Amino acid sequence: MANVTLRIGGRSYAVACQDGEEAHIASLGRAIDGKLATLGPNATQNEPRALLFAALLLADEAHELKHRTPSEAAPPGDGAAPALEAMAERLEKLAESLEA
Repeated sequence: MANVTLRIGGRSYAVACQDGEEAHIASLGRAIDGKLATLGPNATQNEPRALLFAALLLADEAHELKHRTPSEAAPPGDGAAPALEAMAERLEKLAESLEA
């Protein structure tokens, strides 16, 4: 069993993982920290809620990727703007519903 220290939202978290998974877990931690950073500087005032938002945003992205049909997968740079706009709208609605 290995340990990895993740730095998320300016705080350090020690996480246990399987040997050899350290780099992967560190990468996931960076993704969470990056998503948290997109929520703005005031997000860390309510850390649990901010981490929840970051997790929901990442889970929504993973869900979209899992449930994408082959016809929805566009070549990079070709038609990606409408898909990104639709995802942004869904994420904004999700954030609004959580804030209520």
